[in-house]
Amino acid sequence: MPVNLSIKNVPDNVVERIREQAARNRRSLQGELLTIVEKAAAEPQVLSPKEVLAEARRRGVRTPSESAAMIRADRDGR
Repeated sequence: MPVNLSIKNVPDNVVERIREQAARNRRSLQGELLTIVEKAAAEPQVLSPKEVLAEARRRGVRTPSESAAMIRADRDGR
């Protein structure tokens, strides 16, 4: 059964930003708030190592080529 939620004393600047976000997404304020709450309460997405690597590559994350040498030097220094 659906429940009505209420948030009191929300600062004006926060309300304005959510209204602007709702307008950009062509939603009502209520619809935007429900979307925000649904995303916040969603099950965490578990990524496989392959998916993490693909996302890192998609974002252009690169590791320095000397990283293996740095790790080896650190291990040798122990």
